[in-house]
Amino acid sequence: MFKEAIDHRPKNNFAYTYSEDKMHIRLRTKKKDIKSVNLIFGDPYDFVNGKWMYLKSEMKMSGFDELFDYWFIEVTPEFKRLRYGFEISDGLETTYYTEKGFYPEPISEIGYYFCFPFLNKIDIFVAPEWVKDTVWYQIFPERFANGNEDINPPNTLAWGSTNPTPENFFGGDFEGVINHIDHLVELGITGIYFTPIFKAYSNHKYDTIDYMEIDPQFGDKETFKRLVETCHQHGIKVMLDAVFNHSGYYFPQFQDVLENGENSVYKDWFHLREFPIQIEPKPNYDTFAFTPLMPKLNTENQEVKDYLLEVGRYWVREFNIDGWRLDVANEVDHQFWREFRQEVKAINPDVYILGEIWHDSMPWLQGDQFDAVMNYPFTTGAVKYFAEDTIQATEFTNMISKVQHMYPNNVNEVAFNLLDSHDTPRILTVCGGNKEKLKLLYVFQMSFTGSPCIYYGDEVGMTGDHDPGCRKCMVWDKNEQDHELFNHLKKLIRLRKEHQAFKENDIRFIEANDETNHIIYSKAAGNEEFIFILNNSADKLEVSVPVNGKDYTDIWTGKTYTNEATKIHLTLNSYGFSILCVSNHCG
Repeated sequence: MFKEAIDHRPKNNFAYTYSEDKMHIRLRTKKKDIKSVNLIFGDPYDFVNGKWMYLKSEMKMSGFDELFDYWFIEVTPEFKRLRYGFEISDGLETTYYTEKGFYPEPISEIGYYFCFPFLNKIDIFVAPEWVKDTVWYQIFPERFANGNEDINPPNTLAWGSTNPTPENFFGGDFEGVINHIDHLVELGITGIYFTPIFKAYSNHKYDTIDYMEIDPQFGDKETFKRLVETCHQHGIKVMLDAVFNHSGYYFPQFQDVLENGENSVYKDWFHLREFPIQIEPKPNYDTFAFTPLMPKLNTENQEVKDYLLEVGRYWVREFNIDGWRLDVANEVDHQFWREFRQEVKAINPDVYILGEIWHDSMPWLQGDQFDAVMNYPFTTGAVKYFAEDTIQATEFTNMISKVQHMYPNNVNEVAFNLLDSHDTPRILTVCGGNKEKLKLLYVFQMSFTGSPCIYYGDEVGMTGDHDPGCRKCMVWDKNEQDHELFNHLKKLIRLRKEHQAFKENDIRFIEANDETNHIIYSKAAGNEEFIFILNNSADKLEVSVPVNGKDYTDIWTGKTYTNEATKIHLTLNSYGFSILCVSNHCG
């Protein structure tokens, strides 16, 4: 038994409250080392004749990666408090793992065991329920559609007449989104994530001038209010982008600092290292990256905090938006985000708070700050396997298993799962233009837990490299759109809405074959049972799928498999797939 690999802590993703009466507990062990794990648990005050009364319950293996196995159990403490340990066996040796170490026999002293003091309701991670069923669509407003040419910024170019640059404008606006809302409804979109819409200098608007005003090239507040109402009438939520880490160069408060230097009343709004202010060759103040055009805001300053918190409240209160996406969220102090959550949720507890963080985000996901983060670990695994062909099936399933176990289940259920964005090359370009690969990638994205997001235009086959190439004008000419790709994604979104199993966190990898590069995984919810077979290869695949003797139907093709004893034999084309469900529960 390799005890050095056994790990648990009574907090974060290893032990957490899932609901008011249910608790989830996980254990990590060395891969293929342990045969069984039982949880020993009981109330810390339950003694009979001086002996602690505990229960024993079997834990199930919930996944594995290249180094570790993960074990899981859900328990319901009778009195909302718990002491617990683990009975671990490798088939030859049995050990009892507690907070104080390993022992050959169960310890009678209660103080040795892991402790979850009390399931306080206020500590439960609670995110908006609607997010679990949402399929997002990211819109870069300047490039989606020009619906009102009267408000075009100076030197606006004809729609799609040339390639995008960091400086050019094509006149995308709110009216354009309203005019094309039917396109999103037909696809099945139920949430729009807008990159920044507030007054700014650039075409991307991440250099805010005024957080309380709409950029005039997009419209006015009345138009925005009408946009939100139109979206809500069609069952679509609206999420805005908040850039609170930094302002723009032309933010009036920063301009005052440039003009008045150390005498500026706003000097403490920013992280200034010395005076006079220096822009080149490098700024002598903190910025986003090293760009002098985006000075970092001091969110520990009370005036800054009051200003930004009112921004968060204002757009929820006055315009009924449904979510905030928080740019460069990891560089802002935790206390600010705690107060931001409290202020926004006080107006509408159902507002979705999404942080842009590209790394392990557990410190922000403990119920006091964000509801979710942009799930880049998921993105990395999916893109490397399906799009780039830089990893094989086994490494991919290991990466996804890590994603599953990085956070509590109730966090995973509302994770924001994107494949590309305004910050990355378009996913079809990453796929080398191979639309069959992209279709397969969408099958995985739409059958994974969390809240999937489509970047505008991907659904009709748009391409583009890194910024600015990924920010082309949306293609509205029907003759230039890929309708087959659109219908493929539309069908997947419909299946996701119809079948709860597609959204469940519990994904079981049945097979990952590096020789053929195919994967097989199962998902279940209630009476629904699904098996997904994905051939991530340019070669035709002959595969036998282990089944349990039930009748199955491929819900994509309608083909049925009756009275199969132990295996279903399939032939899948290059980058083909099959989605099998138990026939009497296909809906």
